[in-house]
Amino acid sequence: MLTHQIDPDSLAALPRGAGVYIFRGDSPLPLYIGKSVDIRSRVMSHLRAPDEARMVAQTRRIDFIETAGEMGALLLESRMIKTDNPLFNQRLRRIRSLCSIRLVQSPAGLVPEVVDSKLVNLGTTPALYGLFASPHAAAAKLKALAEQHSLCLSVLGLEKAGQRGCFGVQIKTCLGVCVGQEDRGIHDARLFSALCDSQVEVWPFAGAVDVVETSGTWVQRHRVNNWCYLGTQCSRSLPSSPSPPSPHFGQALALSDAAPREFDLDSYKILVRPIMLKTAVVEPAR
Repeated sequence: MLTHQIDPDSLAALPRGAGVYIFRGDSPLPLYIGKSVDIRSRVMSHLRAPDEARMVAQTRRIDFIETAGEMGALLLESRMIKTDNPLFNQRLRRIRSLCSIRLVQSPAGLVPEVVDSKLVNLGTTPALYGLFASPHAAAAKLKALAEQHSLCLSVLGLEKAGQRGCFGVQIKTCLGVCVGQEDRGIHDARLFSALCDSQVEVWPFAGAVDVVETSGTWVQRHRVNNWCYLGTQCSRSLPSSPSPPSPHFGQALALSDAAPREFDLDSYKILVRPIMLKTAVVEPAR
């Protein structure tokens, strides 16, 4: 384990609770930001990992910010990676624009259309399916669904059909809707069913809410609006390692923080299940 160049006091201070940890080196940018329900155990596993030796060799100290629970750690990790640009984090980078799929009713039947988040509000627009980093990724998803559910690539707008129909008819992966061998309504029902599992949930509240996590008497209220994480209110000062104060958590949120912001994919992934399944404690923003 390569720890001789890491400040021993920063290692000794690592807690057993949930939160975010930050590997720091000589550069102003952090080396790596991660989260865990057991900060100390997770950091020690990094130090033992042979494939992370290069990062560990550059580490001089390890800071941390504790949270009242795992959701707070996930939300804080996502935000800090986007704002602090750690050198060794590859995931959770900010995606500037997202795409989704919606079904448009044409005279012939349902037609999938790829829409951009710059034109459509992903958190408030109903009947959107899937979240993709590019139109190419959305088209690839439609092609995969066509193969799985015997859908017509021509009807989906992914290829042009000749007089004998699409290529799928010839190799028997299309049931022939493009040449009248299958009823268009049956094809469209199959298309709708194939997309349903990836439907984007519409924000179910009229405005901002607080998702509440507790640890003993410690209460954290994570402010969220339109699936976007806005910040966290803490009932007490954050226990954290000696480092500059975190701009991400605070004793209070300004009223302007209740305003909706751009849809955030990572916050959506973290929050959608506990909110829609009602396993999270949700209270009106105050």
